[in-house]
Amino acid sequence: QVQLVESGGGSVQAGGALRLSCAASTSIFSITLMGWYRQAPGKQRELVALIISRGSINYADSVKGRFTISRDNAKNTVYLQMNSLKPEDTGIYYCKMVRSGLPYWGQGTQVTVSS
Repeated sequence: QVQLVESGGGSVQAGGALRLSCAASTSIFSITLMGWYRQAPGKQRELVALIISRGSINYADSVKGRFTISRDNAKNTVYLQMNSLKPEDTGIYYCKMVRSGLPYWGQGTQVTVSS
């Protein structure tokens, strides 16, 4: 079992920045996939950024060049640095990790970007 706790959400104006953190209750060294997803009101949850165990990183086209995903194995934490935020980035951001084929989700953190 893996518990994930997100933090770092908040309200910012367009053009601002936030850094989200996702702390895992266990070592992330062997985690095969770590990612951030978001869900805007009335929309489906969508992938924002992903790190796969061999180090490859993928971003949604809408955030490329603005968001950066990273991991700190020593702190069992994955981060999402979000720069140049836009109102369309508003939503609940969820952390997801996959270990031994099982997915684990955090409770989500709200990000609100005003114009």
